Amino acid sequence: MVGFKATLINEIEKLYKKKKVLVAMVISLAFIVIGQVIMIGLRSGFGLRGVGSMEFPILVLSVVVNTIIPLFTALVTIDSFSSEFSQNTMKIAITRPVTRLKFFTAKLGAIMVFVLVNLIFVMIFSVIAGFAFNSNSFTFVGIFRIILSYGITVLPMMVLALLIVLLCNIFRSGIAVFFLSIIIFIGFKALGIYFSQYSGLFFTSMVDWYSLWIMHTMPVSKIFREFLLMVSYGILLFTGGYYLFDKKDF
Repeated sequence: MVGFKATLINEIEKLYKKKKVLVAMVISLAFIVIGQVIMIGLRSGFGLRGVGSMEFPILVLSVVVNTIIPLFTALVTIDSFSSEFSQNTMKIAITRPVTRLKFFTAKLGAIMVFVLVNLIFVMIFSVIAGFAFNSNSFTFVGIFRIILSYGITVLPMMVLALLIVLLCNIFRSGIAVFFLSIIIFIGFKALGIYFSQYSGLFFTSMVDWYSLWIMHTMPVSKIFREFLLMVSYGILLFTGGYYLFDKKDF
């Protein structure tokens, strides 16, 4: 356990030192500011109501989980695997007194921390922006719904990260993995629209899983079904990714 903890801390430090983390936060903040400016413009220029302080963070989440967060999750995951494969730094890392399974899991843990921190960052600043420009609709129930929505979004993002990890262990080129990840994400989104009756089976539709949790009448059976699907995808992708990682001759 001590070896795993040290490896996890080391992986988190490596991600922290990469500029992509800072860029992700800057772009997220810029997106929040631009979104709030647009809302103010609509409200003052066209007389539209816009959204309340509790609705704005949910609106931001609905956009970032389909754009910014998947993009930077892919970049960080590729950096953690493909970049180290190509630079031969992985060979040095696995010489530590820790098993490959713990090393592999520590890398995934660091990616999960990045996703969680990114979501918390977006949540905090979107709540502040919403409250600053429309404090009348502030409620503690609304805050709970926001925290719940952002918190459970970690799970579908980790399924996406596991898919990218699998691709990283199949293809050595990080550029190939990046563009293939984008094609797969957009392709499944398109399939979900075209075959709407089967969209619930596609992992890309699960990034909006949070919306089921904040409905007035919570569809428990659908939430549980999608949870089981994500866990199944996660187990399969983790097993496949680790099998290929373990078989690699560094």
